[in-house]
Amino acid sequence: MADDSDDKTEDPTQKRLDDALAKGDVAKSQEVNTWFIIAGGTLILSTFSGSIGGGILTPLRNLIANAGQLRTDGAALLALGNTLGYAVLGAIGVPLLMLALAAIAGNMIQHRLVWSSESLKPKFSKVSPGAGLKRIFGKQAVANFAKGIFKLIALGAVMMAVLWPERHRLESFLMFDPSAILGVTTNLTLQLMGAVAAMLAAVAIADYFFQYRQWFERQKMSLQEIKDEFKQSEGDPHIKGRIRQLRVQRMKKRMMAAVPNASVVITNPTHYSVALSYDRGMAAPVCVAKGVDNIAFKIREIAKKHDIPIVENVPLARALYATVDIDEEIPVEHYHAVAEIIGYVMRLKSGLSGR
Repeated sequence: MADDSDDKTEDPTQKRLDDALAKGDVAKSQEVNTWFIIAGGTLILSTFSGSIGGGILTPLRNLIANAGQLRTDGAALLALGNTLGYAVLGAIGVPLLMLALAAIAGNMIQHRLVWSSESLKPKFSKVSPGAGLKRIFGKQAVANFAKGIFKLIALGAVMMAVLWPERHRLESFLMFDPSAILGVTTNLTLQLMGAVAAMLAAVAIADYFFQYRQWFERQKMSLQEIKDEFKQSEGDPHIKGRIRQLRVQRMKKRMMAAVPNASVVITNPTHYSVALSYDRGMAAPVCVAKGVDNIAFKIREIAKKHDIPIVENVPLARALYATVDIDEEIPVEHYHAVAEIIGYVMRLKSGLSGR
């Protein structure tokens, strides 16, 4: 069957990939998003930790210092809450915005922005027991389980490597003033987050390539699907052939209707006929009809019926048929030969009219 994954051996076409993107089916690794958030949090903590602390500390300190003088009735309490809220928002607003941009960047680096409601539509496969078992015991589930175990072990190893050398200092923190140990704990936190970000970078890269490969395999097509897509995009070959046939028929009718207006028909008596039209003032004669075999015979027949001169010139008839199209002027290299024939025809017509 065309839907059987065993038959889907062909790489997806660009149209298949574009359709998948339009439906929201993209190669996406959640580990990449996680890494961007953790890396962004590390950068924010190292850059804005002082300003965040100061922005929150100052209004809280004023609140505690003037606690006895503050009014706590309805309107005053609401105003106090708004003041504290604005102060906290001012302190953490820029860092939160940067963290949101990091989360967006984690998606944008994997694929361009997609707006699709396809994933919101109800699908029977989401509640199908067979599809559920496939999700639980499938390749993706095994990969997620192995990835979770690896992350757990790696995170434990990273935290141990960072914190174990500092174990004696951490024990002594119990005897220090909190303000004295704030700088040390901040640096230690940054070291820990930096090590975690470095470890997760390797996980994110490996997981993205795995997810991309899984997504690419899902997009593969069978030969029948490729044929059907070609028919939809390029048209059915039978229909295209019929259209081409109708065009040829219309062109033949138009040519035959133009033969009576020709000035001369140059022919190879057995195969080729080329009808040319020329009037004084034209830059060069124009081909109004041409053909081989049966069409050539039909052109000569119409020409005889309408007293159009027929001149036999085998090499010129072949050359004109090969180099000039309908409603086009003859090439320059044939001017001399055609001019002699046109001149002969005009002299012939002049002689007949004189007699």
